[in-house]
Amino acid sequence: MLRNTLRQLVRLALLLLAVSAVAFFLVGISPVNPVQANVGQAAYVSMSAAKRAQLAQYWGVDVPIWQRYLNWLWSALHGDLGVSLRYNAPVAQVLAWRSGNTLLLISISWVCSGVLGLVLGIWAAMRRDGIVDRLIKGYCFVLASVPTFWLGLLFLMVFAVGLHWFPIGFSMPIGKLAETVTPLDTLHHLVLPAVTLSVVGVAQIALHTREKAIDVLESDYLRFARARGMGAWEAMRRHGLRNLALPAITLQFGSISEIFGGSVLVEQVFSYPGLGQAAVTAGLGGDAALLCGIAVVSASLVFVGNLTANVLYGIADPRMRDKGAPHA
Repeated sequence: MLRNTLRQLVRLALLLLAVSAVAFFLVGISPVNPVQANVGQAAYVSMSAAKRAQLAQYWGVDVPIWQRYLNWLWSALHGDLGVSLRYNAPVAQVLAWRSGNTLLLISISWVCSGVLGLVLGIWAAMRRDGIVDRLIKGYCFVLASVPTFWLGLLFLMVFAVGLHWFPIGFSMPIGKLAETVTPLDTLHHLVLPAVTLSVVGVAQIALHTREKAIDVLESDYLRFARARGMGAWEAMRRHGLRNLALPAITLQFGSISEIFGGSVLVEQVFSYPGLGQAAVTAGLGGDAALLCGIAVVSASLVFVGNLTANVLYGIADPRMRDKGAPHA
């Protein structure tokens, strides 16, 4: 157990080091001028050369990329992720505020898409080649090819602009103090972004579960259970669900990275203040410190998801505990 824990910690450290380095260097070699992007085009044009040089020195633009990264890494190892140029605040503070919104959005979407995908996949398999099966497959094929941002815009136009059922964006009512925002206000603003992510995330899980469920239905042990007079749904519940657990766990926890990537587009469409929107803002403004912080948080989230899948593998199938669970 101790050896495995140390191995996972080393893998996580190497992953975060590689992710932060790639993110930092990509921002460093981008054509975006941080000074111009953060002060504005009009102010930058009217600014004197001395003032531009002063701001460039203050933000470390003239320092070599590798040296800037080493300075940031040394500070990060001591708990200081730097200061965000775009938000003029410590990166840790920006991440703490934005992470809560994103984790809430992702968690709801992740659970809903997983449960709905599992149910639809089993239902389609139980009604194989029937009208229900064709409808579910058509639904999945269509949604698998629909861009997330397009579906978000469609929901926004129909349910927010057209029907006025939901707000057009943000995570709380405009003009309302944060301390007066109720959980119902938060939920009201969260519905459309969460539904968008959930609906798109259902397709892959449902289709894969359907194929695995068909294999289970055609297995000898399930046929034997049916021959003993057990109903199809009862046989699936008592003997089939456990065999569907492994692929379901793999897909569910493996989809964390996809849901996080989709949240970037969804947060932009609905102006939802989360890590995805902050990542876009940091990229457009050349904010390397903030972008590296977001990359580290997102990589940690995906790593923890895969590690959790490996642990649950052993719980779902004790035979794999000694062999070691494969990576999700």
